Amino acid sequence: MSATVVEPGAGVVLQANKVTKAFGGLVAVKEVDLVIPPTSIVSLIGPNGAGKTTFFNVVAGILDPTSGDVTFRGHRVIARPVRAWFEPVVWVLPSVIVGVIAAIVYLATANADATAVVVLGAIGLLIVMFLAAIVRPGWYLRLLTAAGVFRSSRPNDMVKAGMGRTFQNIRLFANMTAQENVQVGMHTKMRANAADALLSTPRARAEERASVTKARDYLALVGLKGRAGELAKNLPYGDQRKLELARALASQPALLLLDEPTAGMNPRETAEMTQLIDRLRRDLGISILLIEHDMKVVMGISDRIYVLDHGELISQGSPQEVRSDPRVIEAYLGKPPT
Repeated sequence: MSATVVEPGAGVVLQANKVTKAFGGLVAVKEVDLVIPPTSIVSLIGPNGAGKTTFFNVVAGILDPTSGDVTFRGHRVIARPVRAWFEPVVWVLPSVIVGVIAAIVYLATANADATAVVVLGAIGLLIVMFLAAIVRPGWYLRLLTAAGVFRSSRPNDMVKAGMGRTFQNIRLFANMTAQENVQVGMHTKMRANAADALLSTPRARAEERASVTKARDYLALVGLKGRAGELAKNLPYGDQRKLELARALASQPALLLLDEPTAGMNPRETAEMTQLIDRLRRDLGISILLIEHDMKVVMGISDRIYVLDHGELISQGSPQEVRSDPRVIEAYLGKPPT
């Protein structure tokens, strides 16, 4: 397998500190602390409506937290925005400065041609900064930091940082082949740019050939060897789950978020997926954050379990500790009659 193996680092892979997410008066997640060590499987469980997927969406950059923050691989990536109002100034200001220079040039020389060049430069700079605000490349994020602006990382930022994810409801490109679905997952690691693709440069062609080989390696890793050319919609349900997992792995994550990966599977498929998740952790050296309702799966592969109920963390510990916690039993089974 040609996948990049993530070397375990010191400290933790991800740490959530007092994460809270409210929707109006509804507090879906309340002051949740969670730590994921390197090469570990951490499960987040709880009854329906406990706030598990909301917490996932905060960690993945889909939702901004109401309060609290998330640190990933040593960097604070998720928190409430700071001075977000100043961001438009950051990308407008350089163009304004160039425009002022154009006015000064015109007043000093009355040279319309020179002024036109400077004005066009100002417009071009404005367009570049506007596009940068959409794409948010590294240099732009560093510029925001220098200006004292903080915005939570978006999902694409989190993927670039080393986080992959699958979804509770399968989200594949149904009319693309299995191989093409996995290749989509590699896009953040590609070096060829739009010009390379347009001109079909040697770099673009070489990268495309390499992506085909890697995609087939990932498919083989999850048990889909020989299925590369099949349309995603034609695969059995269990294989679609595996394909979504292969696509997430194609981004070479240090942390993999799995949202109910065995949902809808029969016992045989569930056992295969459980074994696969454990093997991925061992073979690729990645950490895994798992949401799962099947307690046999959770208790069988988790190093640590966090339990949510109505958005609050009610228990955490080893599978043995959580299994015997009266608060967990009450959350799932209700209070005994008095």
